[in-house]
Amino acid sequence: MSTPRSTDVPPGVRRITLKTARGRFAGYEAMPATGVCERRPALLVPGFTGSKEDFLPILRQLAAAGRRVVAIDMRGQFQTPGTADRDSYGVGELGADVSAIAAGIAADPSQAAARAEPGVHLLGHSFGGLVARETVIAGSVPISSLTLMSSGPGKLTGPAAAVLEAVLVPLRGLTGQQLRAAVKRLWQLQLEVEARADGTPPQIVEFLRRRMLGSHPDGLAAMAEQLLASPDRTGALAAALKAPVLVLYGEYDDKWETPVQEDMAERLRAQRVCIPGATHSPAVEAPETTASALTVFWNAAEDVSR
Repeated sequence: MSTPRSTDVPPGVRRITLKTARGRFAGYEAMPATGVCERRPALLVPGFTGSKEDFLPILRQLAAAGRRVVAIDMRGQFQTPGTADRDSYGVGELGADVSAIAAGIAADPSQAAARAEPGVHLLGHSFGGLVARETVIAGSVPISSLTLMSSGPGKLTGPAAAVLEAVLVPLRGLTGQQLRAAVKRLWQLQLEVEARADGTPPQIVEFLRRRMLGSHPDGLAAMAEQLLASPDRTGALAAALKAPVLVLYGEYDDKWETPVQEDMAERLRAQRVCIPGATHSPAVEAPETTASALTVFWNAAEDVSR
């Protein structure tokens, strides 16, 4: 569970609703202090049990480089509505959602002066990385670059997989109110207890509760199952890529081990950045280093394409 250290919205960041043909999506938007976008925009996609708030520590720093930066809640996450149709949470469907959002951002007339060609820097964190790669493979929207942050080539590896499997066991076979009640028990009896034991401040625990119980339970269950079974799509992604790729991860990532992410980077011929001291959420654990690495990568990707 990604745990932000603060949910205060910084100056220069505002809540938005992104309207697309595939529905409405909750988000945060950060703009350069001057209001002038000289660089291509960026779209940030959170991971399983995550939300747009996971990117709050880096939004202002990323926008300061001269670009519009948007972080979203995916379908069924926190403040974006979901449905009981679990097929709608497949990585292909979620990737199509991201394509629709990216297309809207790329077509924004206010961004036209920032670039000769439309394009969005796409970043996916954890499960969001599995979704972002489907957006790229589909090839339906111009992508200036792809960043896979603390994400892997397929299903979870190592101890993280066993932990998630244990969490899912009591949820399987449940639907409707029974599933919602089971998710609430999971929060009360396990996740809340763990958060408090880790010393998480009360206001953040309350936010985690609202996010967990506000997310659609069918979305949570469907995303979790995919994390345990997702195939390795690195080959398909490599074949579809037409833009630079960055694989960025924490030194002590405990979801996909660093050798797994390093191997994926090599197969994608991607740039690779390891964030010292960070685990699975570099944007929260090392925001300045992470924002700096992203800005350097994004700027270089744009300079190469000009």
